[in-house]
Amino acid sequence: MMKSGVIVVLSALAVANGSPEELQAEIQALRQQLRQQKVLIKEQGDRLLEEEEAQSRRLQFVDAATLSTQVAAWDTTTYNLGGAMDSLWLCLCGALVMFMHAGFAMLETGCCRAKNASNVLMKNLVNVCVGTLGWWLLGWAFAYGSQSGTELFGSSGFFGEGFYTRDASGNITPVSCGSDGCQSTMLSWFFQWAFCTAGATIVSGAVAERVKGPTYAAFAFVMTSFIYPMVVAWTWGGGWLAVFEGVGYMDFAGSGVVHLTGGAAGLAGTIVLGPRKGRFVNPEEFDCHNLPLVVLGTFALWFGWYGFNPGSTLTMKSASDGALAAQVAMNTTLAAATGGITVFVLRYFITKKYDVGGLCNGILAGLVSITAGCGSMECGSAFATGLVGGIVYQLASMLLQKLKIDDPVDASPVHGFCGIWGCLAVAFFDWGKGFDHYHAWSGWGCMTDANGCKTGINGIGLGANCIMVLVIIAWSGTIAAITFAVLKWWGALRVDEETEDMGMDAKSHSPPKAYALPTAA
Repeated sequence: MMKSGVIVVLSALAVANGSPEELQAEIQALRQQLRQQKVLIKEQGDRLLEEEEAQSRRLQFVDAATLSTQVAAWDTTTYNLGGAMDSLWLCLCGALVMFMHAGFAMLETGCCRAKNASNVLMKNLVNVCVGTLGWWLLGWAFAYGSQSGTELFGSSGFFGEGFYTRDASGNITPVSCGSDGCQSTMLSWFFQWAFCTAGATIVSGAVAERVKGPTYAAFAFVMTSFIYPMVVAWTWGGGWLAVFEGVGYMDFAGSGVVHLTGGAAGLAGTIVLGPRKGRFVNPEEFDCHNLPLVVLGTFALWFGWYGFNPGSTLTMKSASDGALAAQVAMNTTLAAATGGITVFVLRYFITKKYDVGGLCNGILAGLVSITAGCGSMECGSAFATGLVGGIVYQLASMLLQKLKIDDPVDASPVHGFCGIWGCLAVAFFDWGKGFDHYHAWSGWGCMTDANGCKTGINGIGLGANCIMVLVIIAWSGTIAAITFAVLKWWGALRVDEETEDMGMDAKSHSPPKAYALPTAA
């Protein structure tokens, strides 16, 4: 019908414009153009079909031969990126924890008398240096070396042995990355070294102003190479407390492992040493000589705690890791602020005075209290943990005063007693659903078995932490007491009365004063 229509139109045009022969020629020309267009359309269709088939063959070829290789390469890239993120995260957080030593040094110096300031600063520096050697020589191996089924202590990695990976020719190579990550042993050593030396520094404050320098250096070595590493071996190192009754202890960042260990050792040391001369006869002579240093030290410690607690996620590969670190940071902040205000208010009601030193120690009490549970409780529970931690610190400080136990910086009330509370709080306030589920180390998820979430295990978790508290007090307190007692028997523990009266700086240090302040003419 279409052709007839065309012919009719063309005939009409021919009648109007030309002869039938001319019309016939035009019709033939149009038919020829149509045939050519059909050929072109068919060729284009054939080419499109060939391209589709070729593309399909290429896709089939990738699926069969190359896809697995490409996926493996992508996985390797992802694992390498995850390993790099872990290394960056733990190096940064380890450096923040190391910076806490500046806080310890400032706070301890400010709390003590000016005549012993240089000695206090020296002890803090020596603690880090000697502690580093103790951790490298023996400590790491006892804490994280292979336990060979004993679940008591490690027995490999002494002197850094076995830290490196090597190829068939014996050349040192980078670590290889897999789905479990690719953290080097050196990375773990560095991050855990910062915790080890921090735990030893706690003791420095408890025995300040009357212990001999070489004696404290010897104790710092024992602390970092033996006392602290054994506690780590039983807990973070995967020892017997970690597998207790299939549930184990829970101490996210070290309320017990670090702070209670240091606090118990410090309490043992100050008891064996005895109080500073005149401490409970003329107490006003022993007030903080430099509150600005105390406040500066407190802020430095609070700042460093953001490496201590968030860094204890130990990884930063995923969004959930980042979210957990953020939760930990928020809980840490809330507990610190709440603990500080709690002690500040309590001291005001007791003395009717504003006590800046009490405010500082209250902040530290809140920080120590939240350290165990910062990764497994909600922010409201963190507030409650800091609140109770402040009360625990104040009561413990008053108890030591009552018993005439001289702890110049209240190290044992802050780190020891609040460390105990932190180990209990983590079990009380675990954010699992009601009392049915227990999260502990599982973070965002509940602890599971083959049947799903475990139920009714909160009591086991609390019991494991109670046992951990008792074991740490017995171990750290006893070994520290024996060490200090032996040094005392040997006559190498405490400075003589002349040195104590004169001040250690004038007697043993050069220059003889920590401060060179101009005097009025």
